[in-house]
Amino acid sequence: MAKLTREDLYSLEEYSQVRAEFRARVMAHKKNRKLPIGPNATLYFEDSLTMKYQIQEMLRIERVFEANGIQEELDAYNPLIPDGSNWKATFMMEYPEVEERRRELARLIGIEDKVWVQVADFDRVYAIADEDMEREDQEKTSSVHFLRFELTAEMSAAVKSGAAIDAGIAHPNYDYTAAPVPAEVRDSLAADLA
Repeated sequence: MAKLTREDLYSLEEYSQVRAEFRARVMAHKKNRKLPIGPNATLYFEDSLTMKYQIQEMLRIERVFEANGIQEELDAYNPLIPDGSNWKATFMMEYPEVEERRRELARLIGIEDKVWVQVADFDRVYAIADEDMEREDQEKTSSVHFLRFELTAEMSAAVKSGAAIDAGIAHPNYDYTAAPVPAEVRDSLAADLA
C-alpha cells in the first residue's frame, strides 16, 4: 500500500466541506477492520484510508496548514499503513472502570507480544509491537499498542485465495481466540496484501 503524501490530503477548507461524507465513508470502512478478541481486547486494522482520516482530523483539530506540520503528521501516521506483506493494527485493551483498568494492565505486562494471527494451517504469526517507542514499564502495560503482523508470501497468497484467518492472544492472564475471523474482516485484510 502506498504511503500518503501531502497531495493525498484535503486542505483545511476542503476538509471542512467534505468532512461529514468522508467520515461516514471511513466509519463504514472501519466496521470491517475491527476484531474483538475476548471481552476487553480489540484489534483495529489500519490502512491508508484510516490513516488519511486520522491525519485529516489531527490537522483539523490542531489547525495545521504549514508544510512542515503536515509532513510531521504524515511521518507519524504513515508507518501504520501496511506495506503489502503485513497487517498493521492499533491494539487496545478496553476496561471502562479506572481501577479495573489499572489492575488489569498490571497483570497484562507483555500482552502486546502475545497477540497472533494464523492463516489456514500455517504457523501463528506473533505481533511485532511498538516499533516506534516502548509502551510498558515494570509496573504495567499500556492500554494502546501498535502492532505489525509480517506474513510470508505463501500466507499472503492463501489469504488472497480465500483462506481462513484466526487471531488470538496467548497471555497467561488473557487467553482468547477469535476463530475464524469474520468473512468481511478477512476480505478487508486481504486487500492489504500485495
